[in-house]
Amino acid sequence: MAKPNYSFEKRQRDLAKKAKKEEKRLRKASGPAIQEGTENPEPAAPPPATEVKAPD
Repeated sequence: MAKPNYSFEKRQRDLAKKAKKEEKRLRKASGPAIQEGTENPEPAAPPPATEVKAPD
């Protein structure tokens, strides 16, 4: 049976962690104006107009 290569697995985890940290740093550096999922590219449509009857 093959022996597990723990140093390779640890290196892969470290590289993934480093990449995630760098991505987070870049997102923070870009500022709050550009955020995925929170920015609405189109203005919201106004609610449909309803007729309001004046009291007689």
